[in-house]
Amino acid sequence: MSTLMIRNLAAVVTCDDRDNVLHNVDIYCEDGILRAIGPKLPQTADREIDGEHMLCYPGLINTHHHLYQQFSRNLPQVQNMELFDWLKTLYEIWKNLDRDVIRLSSLTGMGELMKNGCTTCFDHHYVFPAGSGDLIGTQLGAAGELGMRMVASRGSMDLSVKDGGLPPDSVVQTVDEILKDSVDLIQKYHDPSFGSMQQIVLAPCSPFSVSADLLRESAILARQYGVRLHTHLCETLDEENYTLARCGLRPLAYMESLGWIGEDVWYAHGIHFNDEELKHLAATGTGVAHCPVSNMKLSSGIARIPEMLELGVKVGLAVDGSASQDGSDLLEEIRVCYLLHRLNSSHKAPSGYDILKLATRGSASVLGRTDIGSLEVGKCADLFLVDSRRIELVGACYDPKNLFGTVGLRSPVDYTVVNGKVTVEKGTLVGINEAEITRQANEVCTAYLAK
Repeated sequence: MSTLMIRNLAAVVTCDDRDNVLHNVDIYCEDGILRAIGPKLPQTADREIDGEHMLCYPGLINTHHHLYQQFSRNLPQVQNMELFDWLKTLYEIWKNLDRDVIRLSSLTGMGELMKNGCTTCFDHHYVFPAGSGDLIGTQLGAAGELGMRMVASRGSMDLSVKDGGLPPDSVVQTVDEILKDSVDLIQKYHDPSFGSMQQIVLAPCSPFSVSADLLRESAILARQYGVRLHTHLCETLDEENYTLARCGLRPLAYMESLGWIGEDVWYAHGIHFNDEELKHLAATGTGVAHCPVSNMKLSSGIARIPEMLELGVKVGLAVDGSASQDGSDLLEEIRVCYLLHRLNSSHKAPSGYDILKLATRGSASVLGRTDIGSLEVGKCADLFLVDSRRIELVGACYDPKNLFGTVGLRSPVDYTVVNGKVTVEKGTLVGINEAEITRQANEVCTAYLAK
């Protein structure tokens, strides 16, 4: 049995149903589960942390990422492009992915997330060059090194440029190849149990890079095996024009015609849903991963988050791929999200605390998880701590609920705990040698971009 005690915490923002903020309490964790919260707990533990002056929050949950893009950030040739041209340019780089790139981009991307309070990462990986090996297993191995809770996806593309899609021929596969590998990965890696550290999702890339057959068969297969479904949708008006021209349907109607609607489905972006579609998402329990920084960089638009929340649409927060966000920092995403919607919606915008809940409770709901997302007895011991005595937080800590939306945090958190284990201590990753991994990653990245 492994145990952890955090003593005398200055404030615990629980993100529970009562929106509690607890003061001067201890947190006791046992075998990855939060077993007690309260003042002066009697238990002893293998590891104790002095929580005096510390603010404690549920671990953040990232609902959409492309970790492989960590090695194609800040490239000058794509800085002023919008989505379709941006993708076509970058596919010429991404077609050279291999296991070294995947391992090191996953370690550095998830490492950055974890240093900024993220404890669960969903990654949408859909580029599988021929002969590249078990890329999903490589990602899950990287998550294991870090101690990250990970939801990986068997993404896919079967429409190349010659078929009217965007990717090159070398990274698309047949429907049969994709479905066979999907079954293999589910059987090998998917763990549906409470507190699971690894799960698999089926995630064809987007309506403009996959066929109707692949979407339909993926939905059937996912429900046969009890896994979730994810794709990009309504990210740009180009996509809307594409589905209207090819299918005579708006993107959501097209996806629904293929079985892609319901409690087990969530979409990345969801910028261009109309009024009726928002109501339909709410009625069917279909989720949305909101990616504000990426949407801003690619000039895609602003998702209608205030309306979604008012209607009861399930919404989670996400950083999106590192090549469109140029980072992997969900705390930054919270502040940008708050400010963006304040600018766009004024008094109708969600508060900083509302955005924090999107990144915790909301994201857990989107991923179909009831074991993470809040600090409550019986849930997973996923949390992070920030020292309130930092100079950048002077005068700001009287309202810890709204802190990350209004003030933000511009350096790593003090501690991150995943499954009851310390994974970041004093702002540094515990599971890996940061300096050595950074050296290796830069070497591999340079060689990869030179191909």
